[in-house]
Amino acid sequence: MDLIRMKNVKKKYRNGVTAIYDLNLKIKKGEFVFVIGSTGCGKSTLIKMLYREEKPTSGQIIVGGLDVGKLRNSKVYKLRRKLGVVFQDFKLLPKKTVYENVAFSLEIFGLPKDEIYSKVVKVLDLVGLKNKAKNYPNQLSGGEQQRVAIARAIVNGPKLLICDEPTGNLDEATSMEIMNVLDAINKMGTTIIMVTHDTEIVNKMKKRVILLDTGRVLKDYKEGTYTHEGI
Repeated sequence: MDLIRMKNVKKKYRNGVTAIYDLNLKIKKGEFVFVIGSTGCGKSTLIKMLYREEKPTSGQIIVGGLDVGKLRNSKVYKLRRKLGVVFQDFKLLPKKTVYENVAFSLEIFGLPKDEIYSKVVKVLDLVGLKNKAKNYPNQLSGGEQQRVAIARAIVNGPKLLICDEPTGNLDEATSMEIMNVLDAINKMGTTIIMVTHDTEIVNKMKKRVILLDTGRVLKDYKEGTYTHEGI
């Protein structure tokens, strides 16, 4: 069953730049998909449209049954509850502990404290940071901070996890640790879309790979068929 369907999607910015041309794409529930391509190919615009930071100029984007392009701003929260987003620069709150950073995304939904505690402890254990719950971001390594960001993104049990260059600021070994965490989350049923420039990671993970070029899908590699040399 498709979790995401994009049909004839175009995105043209007010400055006249067209970032996405007539893009058609389907992503099934439970898939792990890499989106790759050179700078300016439309990767960031694509994922921003998925979590409705940007709206398509034309075409249709369906995420979890919601028509993203037609969502009123007052209803965007319905989409955001279905997904989590992980960024390259972590975006943690510096004056809150690891626990508080993760709990914060549940508090805005008004959940009871005991339910928040249970969910936060569970995801911190999943990302290997249960023993760092009382630490602050500046007391963590870059890899640990990204793990907190991942925990925050999945604590509400989203169907979709969107990752925008999550290993961009990390060394090779730490990057693979993060990828192992994401792989474990995917195996639990969460659909993952990850934008990256790191073709070595893509080679190692052997997932489905979508190659963008000037706002179009240049090639869609089935799981395990991508090799960097093939581009």
